[in-house]
Amino acid sequence: MMLSKVRKLLAQAEDPACTPAESAAFMAKATELIARYGVDRALLAAREPATDPVGDRVVEVVAPYARDKAGLLAAVADPLRCRCVRRRQGTGFAMHLFGFASDLERVELLFTSLLVQAAHGLAGASVPAGEHPAAFRRSWLAGFAHTVADRLRAAEADAVAGAGAPSTALVLADRSDRVQRRLAEVYPRLRTAPPRRLAGTGFGSGVAAGRRAHLDGTSVTGRGAVARGIGR
Repeated sequence: MMLSKVRKLLAQAEDPACTPAESAAFMAKATELIARYGVDRALLAAREPATDPVGDRVVEVVAPYARDKAGLLAAVADPLRCRCVRRRQGTGFAMHLFGFASDLERVELLFTSLLVQAAHGLAGASVPAGEHPAAFRRSWLAGFAHTVADRLRAAEADAVAGAGAPSTALVLADRSDRVQRRLAEVYPRLRTAPPRRLAGTGFGSGVAAGRRAHLDGTSVTGRGAVARGIGR
């Protein structure tokens, strides 16, 4: 029910007839609701564990810009208390996500929408004269993902504070620990990838687009969802 409200709010926010102020108000409310949904489901599961089990699923991230799309997925997953492992698959990646069912649902909803929004943002971004388009777009996507992650962390923190129960933080910390243990069971020798160095100048433009992004999504059902939407 709450996710349905989020979709309706963001459909209004994305209406071209909306003023920037109206769009921002719809977006802020939708972000608040999806964060509150995560906390509510966590507290319910603390009382009734069967309502929200720990699980995993695979999202296929395809070329072009597969690594950058994978970075966006990780930027969404981490603030929503999910973990992901990147596995090479052909010219793209298979992103193995771990988390509670409600959080995995939130991640896929948001990632699907943000991928489309990133594609639209990139299409409207001007590549500076003399700069390689691919380098600019990679740095743009890095800025976009960075800002989205910051916004999601802030929304989650506000939802926890608004819950009013001192035990909420402990419940969420326990959930994060359980997700991490589940990941370690499947990948006991997991290694952290080295940080990327990007040469493009699009980071700031991507940050601005991330601030404007609508934190909503459309449903991706089942395993093996394919992340597309960003062209060459």
